[in-house]
Amino acid sequence: MDQAIALLEVQALVTAIAGLDAMVKAANVKLIHVEKRLGGRLVTVVVQGSVSDVTAALEAGVKAAKLVGNVKLAEVIARPHPDVMSFLTTG
Repeated sequence: MDQAIALLEVQALVTAIAGLDAMVKAANVKLIHVEKRLGGRLVTVVVQGSVSDVTAALEAGVKAAKLVGNVKLAEVIARPHPDVMSFLTTG
């Protein structure tokens, strides 16, 4: 089973939480990284799972986040390079 990551970048922490909640409820994905910028006004969450799971999770996350605030980016990366994964899991 190929692994993938999904990135959801939104404006505001509450929007990120709403999107993330929908993502983890919609599919078998695991939160692996959160990036907060500008005091939480710009937040990126990254989840990992199979390609189909992260795609389904991202669709649900975008839909839920748009009900609360602004979505800036939504992207699925299939089979990310190990260097990308080490960047996301540091800390």
